[in-house]
Amino acid sequence: MRKPQPKMLLLQTLLWGVLLLQLINSCHAAPWFGSLSSESEPVQEEPEEDVSMLVSPILNRELETSVVANSWPSNPQNVFCEAYAHHQTTYSNDGPRQELSLQERTAAIATNQQFLSRLADKLLASDEQSSFQSYHDATQFVLETVGGNNNNNKLLAYALAMRAYSPQCELHRGLARQTLHQLHALATFGDRQAFAVVYPGGALALQEELPTADWSALSHTVVTTDADDDYLPHVLLPGEFPFGRDNSNNPQILVVLYANLGSTAFAHAYQKLLADTTASATTTNIRFVVRHLGAVHYEEIGPDETTSPTVLQGYGVRLDIRNVEYKVFDDRKTAGDDEGEETFLNLTSATDLKTPPQFLAGVNLQALGLDDVQVEDDDNSSSLLKELWKKHEAQQANLIPPNWQRRKLPLQATTVIAASKDPLMTLEEVSLNLPSVASTLVHLHVAEDVQEIAEKFEEELASILPQGGGTLLVNGRQINLGRPTFNIFELLNLLRKEQASLERLQSELGPYLGSTAVLAKVKEAWTMGDDFLDLTNERDEDTSSETESKVFRIDVGRGWKRAVMYMNDIEKDAKYAQWPRSVRQMFMAMQFGMPPSIRRNLFTVLVVLDPVEDDTDNVGMTLGKQLMQGNYPARLGMLLVGAKDVKACAEWVTANPDSDEGEPCPIFDDKPILEVATKDKDKLEAIPASTRALHRLVADLIASDNPNDLIDAYMEYMMKGLEEQKELAGQCTLYDLLQTHASTMSGMGMGSTSKHMTKALDLLSKAEESDDATRPTYGKALRFAVDKGLRPGMSFVNGRPMPEGDPQDVFDKAGKIFNQEMQNIAMLIQSGEIKDSTPKSVYGFFLSGKGVYKSVHPLLMDSREKSESYFKVPHEFDASSLLIASSTTEDQEVKAVFVIDALLDVGTAQGIQLAKSLVSVMSTFKTAISDSTGSKKIEAKIGYRIIPSKATEGAKQLCPILAMAGEIGSEALLAVLDKAAEGEGLSLESLLDNIPGLSNDLKQSMEANLSEGVCSRLETVTSAPSDNMIVSNGLFYALEASSVTKDDIELLISLDLDYSKAVTAYLADDIAPETPEKCDAIARTISYLAMESAVASFARLGLEDDVNDLEKKYKLEKNPLRYSWNDGGDDVLQLKITAFVDPTSETCQRLAPLLRVLRDALNLPVTLVLTPRTILDADGKAPITSFYRFVADPLALQDSSPPKALFSNLPMEHTLTLRMDVPESWDVQQSNVAQDTDNLRCDVRSGCSDDAHMGLADESIPIHQRDHITHVEFGLNSLLIFGQCYETKGSSPNGLQLTLTRKEDLHLDLPKADAPQDVEVGMDGTVHTADTMVPGIEDETDTETAIPHADTLVMKTVGYWQLRANPGVWKVQIAKDSKGAEIFDIVDGIVRRGQLKVLGKLADNTTKQVVMKDFVNRGELLLVQRRKGHEKAKLFSSDALSKSEDEDEVINVFSLATGHLYERFLKIMMLSVTRRTSTKVKFWLFENFLSPSFKSSARYMAAQIGCEVEFVTYKWPEWLRDQSEKQRIIWGYKILFLDVLFPLSVKKIIYVDADQVVRGDLKELWDMDLEGAPYGYTPMCSSRESTLGFQFWRGGFWESHLRGRPYHISALYVVDLQRFRKQLVGDQLRSVYQQLSADPNSLANLDQDLPNYAQHSVPIFSLPQEWLWCESWCSDETKATAKTIDLCNNPLHKEPKVSMAKRVISGPLFEESWVELDEVVDGYQKEWQASTLSDASSSAEA
Repeated sequence: MRKPQPKMLLLQTLLWGVLLLQLINSCHAAPWFGSLSSESEPVQEEPEEDVSMLVSPILNRELETSVVANSWPSNPQNVFCEAYAHHQTTYSNDGPRQELSLQERTAAIATNQQFLSRLADKLLASDEQSSFQSYHDATQFVLETVGGNNNNNKLLAYALAMRAYSPQCELHRGLARQTLHQLHALATFGDRQAFAVVYPGGALALQEELPTADWSALSHTVVTTDADDDYLPHVLLPGEFPFGRDNSNNPQILVVLYANLGSTAFAHAYQKLLADTTASATTTNIRFVVRHLGAVHYEEIGPDETTSPTVLQGYGVRLDIRNVEYKVFDDRKTAGDDEGEETFLNLTSATDLKTPPQFLAGVNLQALGLDDVQVEDDDNSSSLLKELWKKHEAQQANLIPPNWQRRKLPLQATTVIAASKDPLMTLEEVSLNLPSVASTLVHLHVAEDVQEIAEKFEEELASILPQGGGTLLVNGRQINLGRPTFNIFELLNLLRKEQASLERLQSELGPYLGSTAVLAKVKEAWTMGDDFLDLTNERDEDTSSETESKVFRIDVGRGWKRAVMYMNDIEKDAKYAQWPRSVRQMFMAMQFGMPPSIRRNLFTVLVVLDPVEDDTDNVGMTLGKQLMQGNYPARLGMLLVGAKDVKACAEWVTANPDSDEGEPCPIFDDKPILEVATKDKDKLEAIPASTRALHRLVADLIASDNPNDLIDAYMEYMMKGLEEQKELAGQCTLYDLLQTHASTMSGMGMGSTSKHMTKALDLLSKAEESDDATRPTYGKALRFAVDKGLRPGMSFVNGRPMPEGDPQDVFDKAGKIFNQEMQNIAMLIQSGEIKDSTPKSVYGFFLSGKGVYKSVHPLLMDSREKSESYFKVPHEFDASSLLIASSTTEDQEVKAVFVIDALLDVGTAQGIQLAKSLVSVMSTFKTAISDSTGSKKIEAKIGYRIIPSKATEGAKQLCPILAMAGEIGSEALLAVLDKAAEGEGLSLESLLDNIPGLSNDLKQSMEANLSEGVCSRLETVTSAPSDNMIVSNGLFYALEASSVTKDDIELLISLDLDYSKAVTAYLADDIAPETPEKCDAIARTISYLAMESAVASFARLGLEDDVNDLEKKYKLEKNPLRYSWNDGGDDVLQLKITAFVDPTSETCQRLAPLLRVLRDALNLPVTLVLTPRTILDADGKAPITSFYRFVADPLALQDSSPPKALFSNLPMEHTLTLRMDVPESWDVQQSNVAQDTDNLRCDVRSGCSDDAHMGLADESIPIHQRDHITHVEFGLNSLLIFGQCYETKGSSPNGLQLTLTRKEDLHLDLPKADAPQDVEVGMDGTVHTADTMVPGIEDETDTETAIPHADTLVMKTVGYWQLRANPGVWKVQIAKDSKGAEIFDIVDGIVRRGQLKVLGKLADNTTKQVVMKDFVNRGELLLVQRRKGHEKAKLFSSDALSKSEDEDEVINVFSLATGHLYERFLKIMMLSVTRRTSTKVKFWLFENFLSPSFKSSARYMAAQIGCEVEFVTYKWPEWLRDQSEKQRIIWGYKILFLDVLFPLSVKKIIYVDADQVVRGDLKELWDMDLEGAPYGYTPMCSSRESTLGFQFWRGGFWESHLRGRPYHISALYVVDLQRFRKQLVGDQLRSVYQQLSADPNSLANLDQDLPNYAQHSVPIFSLPQEWLWCESWCSDETKATAKTIDLCNNPLHKEPKVSMAKRVISGPLFEESWVELDEVVDGYQKEWQASTLSDASSSAEA
């Protein structure tokens, strides 16, 4: 936000008085404070020579930072475009891609049309005639057009101030310019305000033609080409919905209108098009879209009075106080270098000294009313000001208090905030300026109530509050404020989404809940998410640790005997005898990463197998065997059944309903598999193999005395053998089965093959009923499968169903389930529920109680995600349609309400039969249902109704009766349904005849309903997942059978019970379930809340309610840590903002300004809860050295008050370094800056301003009267296109080459010779054709720069890739002629709940279209599928390390630098390399931290000395742990992204530190054989004895880790990029970095420690020692042979860099000294400056 006005900044004066008293007492300064009292002695005059009265003449050191998109022109017309974009942005909660439904799309079109129509009408009626000269006028015009003062309009006003939609306007402007250019109309377009393009055909209509345009004449109304026929999806942008009717029966015409939306030309054209779309609807289908025109000639004419580059908001700026242990300043003189005492001012004699703004000695002067006091005044205020100034001067040198003194700093800051009139304002001031106030705050006494409550909060909330110092909740939805993920534009979108959600809540529930108070109450429940269930549901004391989760189990344990065959038993098998029996040993094993080998059956895995007839692998078998092999306490059981046999058994059970549960199916047991034990191969081959036969063999093996591990091996070989046989022959005969069995037994050493063949034949010739009573039988196995609802392919772990499918596809999901189960068991052991001997059976313990179901039901095994399990039935039926199930208990309080909507196709026989069965079941359904614990019954109120799913004639006739079913009752409805089942052609009248005693009024109502009521509007529900389904409170079950059973209803209700109980109890005081109307209202609320929770891809947290609970617990009537503003009560549904924050955290620095905007600009209800750390330990992070500003000003206007980050009253004594905190998608770099942003210094003699730095300050103005301000401008170079790339199997195709091109084909009416071609896009977003840059789209930077590369590689880690572009329509492609283009196709797909889903193929199988039109971080998914025949192909073949033709022609050198001094060093290094290297050199310089003047002057120097310069860039990925110190960030860029930083054509690179001087020929290093290593480094010298004690790698950790390998220095290295990429070294280094950087104390020298640490997996070739000499470590004797000289820091003395360079690089060993090289570089610098001034002068004259 902008700098607040003084009136807004007033804090409680008494607070600061108290603070001063504490400060004075702590500093023993009572004498000077006595001057505040009228009875005190007058202050004695200090002697003039007293140096304590000398103060700095620089009263207010300031810095301003802004971000500008220089290539995006903006003028007041953009305001109209951005307002339209705001209305176009519509959000959906449905669909995997957030796509809009037809209803939402229709509503979006209506909203857009309403805005444009109002705008056009107002423009034509306005006296201003669209002459908008200022942003203020344009903004006011837009807001007046929209009207109102609701939340949406406030969000619009703020979005306009933030320029949130400026990328979309630039997208439109670029398309307009591109269109005019391709149609050869750009040069003659002039100052027109509109034009149109008509499709199909792409004909142009200019502004003067629009009023009379004949769209049909301009278009190809007769489709002549395939391109014409397919133009629409290529012309329209995502989210762009045409106005007009979509009548596919008529010829389609689309008009794209480009216009300045604040012009009357737009208004006239829009109104004509709107009229034409209506008039032409019967003949030609005319539709149109509107796009912004903008300043299409900006590239030619540049800025003017109203048009200028777009100034942006939404970023943070951090000024860090720099540690200057080693002097890294440029030693070249600037004005005032020779400072002296005479430059200071004496407070006793100063007469015109200005008061600095805000803080002085950590005290807010405005709060004390001292901001207007003059130092020369002779009063108490002046005396106090002088003493504060003296204190301020003393603090400057020791601004940052030591660790021991700031242990209570968070509490001290909280005390100040709690005592102020406006805690939020104070929070912002303290957090943003913490370095200025910390030294004062540490002397403050912490208030007792603050201390006490903070301690309780810290203890109670630590486990539920996110880490990082704070969090922001919008309607309970958590916003990630951690750097770098936070994006304020995402927050703006989120606010709009949440506002839309509130409006949807109002529209869907408002008509039924009766009052806004109840609606507001429901809103509170909604904002709590799943925490709402914890608030309301009863807790059972016996509930286990998993009760809270939605875990369910199938009782596949009871009845297992003689059915399930176990391959092992942990508790009984001898091989586990040595395992410990104490379950608590599990913790010790897990602590050391060992399997919990405890002798208890902690895990029981059951797999249902059919190895003979079913080819499906079973993930449970794979998991179970891995657990057994890994020594986990897992018992593995098999149920061998054939699918056909299970079906036959189920039919038998149905035919014999009196059979007992568990009774074996007798269909097989009474006769043998073989009538005769024949060995005739032909006869045996004529009999198909059967699962029954395999079961017989396995059962016999288990019943024998063979050890269980033999069963394990037997099954593995049998399954493998059967699979191989089926692959070879396509089938498996009984002979194959027996032969495999006999061979397996023989192979395991159990006897000859013939022996086991004979034994098996004998076994199969006997019936199972002859076996003993303990042996497993196939009939028992089949009955167990039928009773439990099991089928082959299923598997369970402790009763929990595992996913079905290919183990390769679902194993990760199965592993997660097992890990959850292991954690659950650990918790049960910890709580004592599982002990060494109890329960007797862990398996039985899990298969009883809550969440355990008797058998499998389709609802339980449904593979759908939770979000896909809910459906809102669209209907207009009211409570009259509800039938209420009769209560089975009297006078019982209703604990849960359910409304079952049966959506049935009642126009069919199946639908009628389902309806009849539903009514029959519900007529006798017991409303006393089991509660969630399963231990008791609760009373439920259950309503049900039948809704037609299709608008057939039969359904329409039946509809009025169904709509009033509650009025006639279930018996009458059954009679009607019986009549309807007789056949088609029945009328409503004939159906009504079957209702006895029907009143005339009710009959007439039904007849009226058919003709003009809801039934007259009956429509087919096309969005329903099934034609026949039952929906309970939103949870649906698709019906496939012909009847609805009691089990269906019971299970559906049980799955929805938690929400039903919670809402029923929550609304008990407001809506009692006494009538159908109230039951309907409660059920709709339940459905809404449950569906919202299910479909959301995020969680809502009720953290504020946790605070409420704590306040009640500790009886806090007034909580000094909690504040609320703008609470509008229950009258209006408003967005709810809740913030938890530690005042001394980095998160707070970003959050506090945002809270001010939300509270003061958007007037939203805001609750602030302070959560300070009670102790700030030495490792605790606090921005004690960082000033911060977040630029999000709601009052900003580009022309009159452009947004900027303003820092005032900065410390003069300290060197500051600037860091930008920008959204992830922004690529910003310095574009206009005079000073060194790495070393911002202030000189007492000349000042701190840019003019002072350049020696241009006006010396006639006394220094203390000058402005001392530093200006820094960053440019938005491009936006990032980034994302993830996966193969359809889930792995990332690491190494896949991607390129970026702009889409050029706009389907225009062009001659064939003018057909556009795709253009290549540079890494920085610049665009190039094969010959020249595309006019008007190109980057306007230096045209001498070589074309940047536009390719990248897919990383192994999360499949990440990154490219750059500006707003436009782009194509991400697999690089042509690459190996990846041979192997892969790009397919359409999504990620849903962590799972990849392929949606289909794309028209172009190597390209994905991406539209850049906003600032929101949106990672793109690139899904690739292997082509047939390339299933095993690799991206890097053995011949990939080929030598390019031009590899010997140029040597590539990489380097990076930050700060003016290192830029100076870098040029000297470039000069020395170029002079000493025998071949051409090309420098690749990392530009993220380079100044704009360096980049321009370096190009100039390169041209003079004969080398090439290329600038490369990369953005640190969000998923990779970031660094906060600038130096460590630079180190990270130096090593972590070498595989993706350079074009793929660059095969080798040599890195040279900026501060090196090269004496040797780099061609020698270039040609050196690295002996298979991906890179080569020089080992650290050890020849200088004086520094041996500092060589950390010679002992301790490094000595033991390296194990004899050398420790290498990173100042120079050579990288074989081909091998580096092929061996995935970049991925390996990033993986190691991610692990090590978790410890902030590791990787002290990141760029050096990382490759040295990884030597064991990534070998380093040790370069000859002569290739790097450093005085700190290398002896003087070795200097003569050194080929490079590095100026590394010396630990013995802190010599400034320049001084070292002049001393070390001089003498007879050097052809040129460093000073001479520096002079040459300086000469080129002066030449460049002269040429720049000359060019500027020429431009001014022109």
